[in-house]
Amino acid sequence: MYTSKITGLGYYVPENVVTNDDLSKLMDTNDAWIQERTGIKERRHIKKGDGNSTSVMAVKASTIALERAKLEPNDIDMIVFATLSPDMYFPGGGVEVQEMMGMQTIPALDVRNQCTGFVYALSVADQFIKTGMYKNILVIGSENHSGGLDFSDRGRSVSVIFGDGAGAAVVSRNETGKGGILSTHLHSEGQHKNELSLKGPSTEHWVPQIIAENPQEDIPYYPYMNGQFVFKHAIVRFSEVIQEGLEANNLEVKDISMLIPHQANLRISQFIQHKLKLTDDQVFNNIQKYGNTTAASIPIALTEAWEEGKIKEGDLVVLAAFGSGFTWGSAIIRW
Repeated sequence: MYTSKITGLGYYVPENVVTNDDLSKLMDTNDAWIQERTGIKERRHIKKGDGNSTSVMAVKASTIALERAKLEPNDIDMIVFATLSPDMYFPGGGVEVQEMMGMQTIPALDVRNQCTGFVYALSVADQFIKTGMYKNILVIGSENHSGGLDFSDRGRSVSVIFGDGAGAAVVSRNETGKGGILSTHLHSEGQHKNELSLKGPSTEHWVPQIIAENPQEDIPYYPYMNGQFVFKHAIVRFSEVIQEGLEANNLEVKDISMLIPHQANLRISQFIQHKLKLTDDQVFNNIQKYGNTTAASIPIALTEAWEEGKIKEGDLVVLAAFGSGFTWGSAIIRW
């Protein structure tokens, strides 16, 4: 079997910076409250008329990743696109990226695993390359949250958390024989699906019903999150899946050069760092600048860490995520 390797990284975030003070003008909140609970200082939101969308941002991030991998769009054999916010309910964003980038009739697969989406997508790409079916796969995480958030007092506990952006990675057959993706580990637990969810629109509660029910107090097409419940499960599953990945490769926590956790909440990342006894140099966080960008958070953070020289050849890089579903996963990479 072959092995796979990340050969190019890129990210894009909208230019429009939305600070905590900006949000305090829309809802009853303040900078201190948001930072204390989430660690977030600002995030990026698509501004109406700026030309961005989930797929447009994905193309911008992917273009950078392809350039760094020294590949052209038609060198890509497959697209795996992770998002919870496609531009259309269907078709998915993968075919939009394919069309925008002028690619041939390659497969485009959409992954709907929310905050764990990029890890799931990376795992899919890794398997296709390991079997020899494809040589170069474009893996994307992109989200446009701002268009679907409730910026009234009713939605303040959720809407202050999320930002927009995209990250992309080119995953290629490892021709060097050095490094690469060592393993990926995926899980889900559907019994908690309602604790972090957006229940409408859906095929069970579709447009005619929504139109008939408006206006209404309990609006099901805004996201809901049971924050404390999610936090308690996240810190357990993060630790478990990181340890699972390390043990599968006969590695220990001390071998980690860089942990890139999904940027859900700075307090979760800090808890995991403390529990694993990792130093500040071993964990990368950028939620302070971008908020939670769901499927885009890991590729954005991974790209930034690499750009800043914090990830070097031979380093052991661990990606870990937890999110709605509940789903969680990890990827163990020798850079």
